[in-house]
Amino acid sequence: MKFSLTQTKIAVIGQGYVGLPLAVEFGKCYPTLGFDINATRIEQLGNGIDLTQEMSAEQLKCSAHLKFSTNTADLAQANVYIVTVPTPIDEHKKPDLSPLKGASKMLAQVLKKGDVVIYESTVYPGCTEEDCVPLLEQGSGLKYNQDFFCGYSPERIVPGDKERTLTRIRKITSGSTEATADFVDQLYGSIITAGTYKAPSIKVAEAAKVIENCQRDLNISFVNELALIFDRLNLDTTQVLEAAGTKFNFLPFKPGLVGGHCISVDPYYLTSKAESVGYFPEVIHSGRRINDNMGAFIASKVVKLMIAKNQPVKGAKVLVLGITFKENCPDLRNSKVIDVIRELQSYGVDVDVVDPHAQPDEVEHEYKLAMSSWSDLIVGLTMLSAISNNNSVSEEAAIYETTPRRKKYAAVILAVSHKEFLEIDVRQFLLPEAVLYDVKAVLPQAWVDGRL
Repeated sequence: MKFSLTQTKIAVIGQGYVGLPLAVEFGKCYPTLGFDINATRIEQLGNGIDLTQEMSAEQLKCSAHLKFSTNTADLAQANVYIVTVPTPIDEHKKPDLSPLKGASKMLAQVLKKGDVVIYESTVYPGCTEEDCVPLLEQGSGLKYNQDFFCGYSPERIVPGDKERTLTRIRKITSGSTEATADFVDQLYGSIITAGTYKAPSIKVAEAAKVIENCQRDLNISFVNELALIFDRLNLDTTQVLEAAGTKFNFLPFKPGLVGGHCISVDPYYLTSKAESVGYFPEVIHSGRRINDNMGAFIASKVVKLMIAKNQPVKGAKVLVLGITFKENCPDLRNSKVIDVIRELQSYGVDVDVVDPHAQPDEVEHEYKLAMSSWSDLIVGLTMLSAISNNNSVSEEAAIYETTPRRKKYAAVILAVSHKEFLEIDVRQFLLPEAVLYDVKAVLPQAWVDGRL
């Protein structure tokens, strides 16, 4: 089968954090359809609005050959389909392939001879050909690698990162036949300035993707375990890591809450597949247990610090700064800040949550949590820029003490290091003898009562 880039018409299935940037880049070179079942999302994109903040109105406008649709009939015009739907886990931490299978069944209804289906969603090794291809065959009546072909090119999107964008990250490609692999590699190579790496098989490409995030998960779990140990030894973890970091080959990982759509999810895809072939992956499971329990540890540590400062716990007002899974990004998926909040609430604490990047309705839908208003909270606060580096300690204290405050809290937890939080003196939210806990270790050490 011969494939031609000049004849390529692309449909990108799913217009989220992964699919939209991909559609925008391909839309600069090829007729491209950005497809999503969310009509509101498609309407917003058509009006130049991207609530994920990954694409600006200007970037959407510059993609000259890109159109958006929710109409499955429009998919029939394409001959290359790229699937970028979510691959989450269920309540039992098992792979949930329902979005992926749903997309495959939908594509089977429009699949034609000579078409190529490329999957980008993170899966376990073998998923594309064992789970997706049979659905494409059954729904279309076509034969795999005879009538239609498949590729796998795992996404490497970093939400919120404006430097390491789609085209600047090297892309793994693969195909179900040698000719398909060459075509897929050339297709992505036409937009990825960082270059591509053609894997020898789809299964290798799938495995490579899933272990990328497993490796990062394990590295973070190691420093999280160190944080648990050093807490009992009354050692500051950040100071220890900074000292160890003077060795040229010491890896610079930091402890923290491990959430998001990749690192906190992907390891379960590999462990599930490993268990299905009779192997229990102890190291990966151990890392996951440590990382999943960090929210409870942070909450209990804050409560202990409150008790040590004679702050009543039950009914105490505590402010949590940030709910998204990472800084300067509106992405709420699998945010582990909610674990801190729920654990605090189990102690009878009254928790206020603010986040200038999160959409309140999405927070309510995702976590059944009502947010406080960031704009209301910061009225009257002193910005850090108003505190000169030339001020004496007494002058800085005077500025701090005379600052009007709308609300005061028995404890403040900096959970996400959004730029807005770093532009103010967060001590202005504190009651006398209140606790300031820094999850991200970004505040001046002299300010905080504890940090992870």
